[in-house]
Amino acid sequence: MNIRVERELGAVGAELSGIDLSQPLGASTRKEIADAWLKYQVIVFRGQELSDEQLVRFSQSFGLLEKAPIPEKAVGVASMPRLPEVTVVSNVIEDGAPLGALGDGELSWHSDMTYIDTPPPASILYSVEVPPSGGDTWFSNMYLAFEALPQSLKNRISDLKAKHNSSYTSAGTLRRGFEEVDDPSKAPGALHPIALLHPETQKIALYLGRRLNSSIPGLSPSESESVLDELWAYAENPKFSMAHQWKKGDIVMWDNRAVMHRRDAFDPAVRRILHRTQLLTFQA
Repeated sequence: MNIRVERELGAVGAELSGIDLSQPLGASTRKEIADAWLKYQVIVFRGQELSDEQLVRFSQSFGLLEKAPIPEKAVGVASMPRLPEVTVVSNVIEDGAPLGALGDGELSWHSDMTYIDTPPPASILYSVEVPPSGGDTWFSNMYLAFEALPQSLKNRISDLKAKHNSSYTSAGTLRRGFEEVDDPSKAPGALHPIALLHPETQKIALYLGRRLNSSIPGLSPSESESVLDELWAYAENPKFSMAHQWKKGDIVMWDNRAVMHRRDAFDPAVRRILHRTQLLTFQA
């Protein structure tokens, strides 16, 4: 294979070409992709045609796969019945039930599934059907966000962890089986270092998960909110981000430890279907 970097995408990401991802990957090709993934944090392949089985096989080239997360509704499906590793992200409703999860609204900045003790290190999203405009996915470079912090703030967070709330999705909807929580310190969820040392790159990334009901144990509620607000101002800085405008057949892969992402809202009258896999482990 002759994988090429077509273009770098700014503060984060690169578009790669020269490969048909529906075909099995050789060892050297797999490593080229993994190396690019770690270098650019987000990599984009255009014009791909994959079945769900081929998407799973491609994803498994980089590690064991996670099962689809808990959806926010008790009706419809969030994963493929025959392939529980594939999450359906869609606004389409068929026979009165959602075909997938996360609808058509804006999704706030977040990293995937950081509310569990061992979040997926990477995510892969494949566009099956997309509208002509809207629904862009934004990515923000958390290495750059951490580097931009004042040294005093770096020192303050060096040994702090944040609690990543598990009750709500990135759309702000309550997950099935969870109760509403008003006090962030009492919200269920996992604890993770705010300054995260990436195990492969050995670089430090700002690791915040999502803002809703996040808290920093050991600080007073007002101190926790103040520190988080200051950190999120850096995480959401537009100069660290780029927007991906979807086309049918795109595959976008991102390092969940080094970037956050969000989604623009789009017209609910148009169909949008994407299939996602997530790694449980990552093999560099």
